[in-house]
Amino acid sequence: MKTTKQLERYFKGAANHRRLEILFLVAENEGISLEEIAETLNCNLKTVSEHTRRLLQAGLLNKKYRGRLVEHSLSPYGKMFIEFSKKF
Repeated sequence: MKTTKQLERYFKGAANHRRLEILFLVAENEGISLEEIAETLNCNLKTVSEHTRRLLQAGLLNKKYRGRLVEHSLSPYGKMFIEFSKKF
């Protein structure tokens, strides 16, 4: 069982409608780039970058650098968070 502080970190990390959209999009498109996320959600690249940074800090998202391209995937906790959200 996670501590309440650990749970707070996950919930605060996803406590934004845009971050939730990013999580669901990454769940459907493993390895999606920052540019593709911004284009799909019709958002500013810098905004999406900040949201993905916060999701990474919360432990819900992973980044993999391939040269200039950054691929995004869900962390194991990100996957659990998506499953929880679908059931909720």
